[in-house]
Amino acid sequence: MSAHSLKIGIVAGEPSGDLLGSSLMAAIAERKPGTEFVGVGGETMLAHGLRSVADMDQFAVNGFVDPLLRIGSLYRLLRQLIHELSSADVVVGVDFNVFNLFLERGVRKRGVPTAHYVSPSVYAWRRGRVKRIGQAVDVIMTLFPFETEIYDERGIRAVFVGHPTADRFDPEEAKTSLMSTARAANGWASDQLILCLMPGSRGSEIRFHLELFLAAARIFREQVDHPKIKVVVPARHPAVSQTWANLRKDFPSLDIDITDLEATQVLAASDVALVKSGTSTLEAMLMKTPMVVAYRLGALTAKVIRSMMFIDQVALPNILANKTLVPEFLQDDATPQNLATALIEQLNRDEKTIASEFASLHRSLKQNAASRAAETVLSLV
Repeated sequence: MSAHSLKIGIVAGEPSGDLLGSSLMAAIAERKPGTEFVGVGGETMLAHGLRSVADMDQFAVNGFVDPLLRIGSLYRLLRQLIHELSSADVVVGVDFNVFNLFLERGVRKRGVPTAHYVSPSVYAWRRGRVKRIGQAVDVIMTLFPFETEIYDERGIRAVFVGHPTADRFDPEEAKTSLMSTARAANGWASDQLILCLMPGSRGSEIRFHLELFLAAARIFREQVDHPKIKVVVPARHPAVSQTWANLRKDFPSLDIDITDLEATQVLAASDVALVKSGTSTLEAMLMKTPMVVAYRLGALTAKVIRSMMFIDQVALPNILANKTLVPEFLQDDATPQNLATALIEQLNRDEKTIASEFASLHRSLKQNAASRAAETVLSLV
């Protein structure tokens, strides 16, 4: 097969997948110039030469009811993509797990090799999905090293490629350097004490975390002896930003800066952060920012999820280190006073020790993910 005849199907269903997909496309094109990319993606993938079969906006569904109402159109799109991509040399689903696993299974039945980029969080819960994943893919690419063992045990090929966000930053850069650069770039004074709040952007996360985090910040403000405490909230989504703005008047003692800056910029500038469990904890770790992690759900939902969980901790730094590096507060333990007390303790923690731990984990994830993913995909051709 000549380099110019290679056809790769690639499908991303959301903005984060669009970024991952575009970097993968660039790495493949570097190795195999003239590769044709066909599928679904956003503006970044289109800019890298994707021939679009459908608009990525067709995947935009929210909550539980919307997908049910849209099931007919999504099924038609699935059938269209299976037909279109059955002539590809390999098909890659980028995250967007439910739809892409159906797609991968469909084209694989027609003899097309398949890869899935970003493992669902089977290490944490719903491990029964692993069997269905094995039926859909020839290889799954994981962002974290501990994920491959779960697949290996079941005879499914899994390759740890590293985390793309870790690739963007230097694990050897000191926290003081990260902080001074971010503050200088964004107009925050060097003598301020900055507390970053990251409660999440989904409706349920805002409902359960927003006032809780602000109440914790108010107690923190009252109990920390510092003349210039600023609370900074990265809120790029307009609806989230508006919710914050509406609540700000209820907390007049807090100097709150709501910004559309990227979260890593805010975290780099911050002395300490209060973050909800999830990717935010990874971003805080990469920025060497001491953190407190919290998560709350409805009581019934929490009970159901807990019954399906396989891990005792939820913060990614703790899972990666296999020990407690950062404090976690879940459900009823996540009170304003508990969070504020923990934030003060993290603020007074030995900075060099935690930065060294975070840097070590950062190095383990910085693997040139796009390059390793490209090599994995091309191994199927």
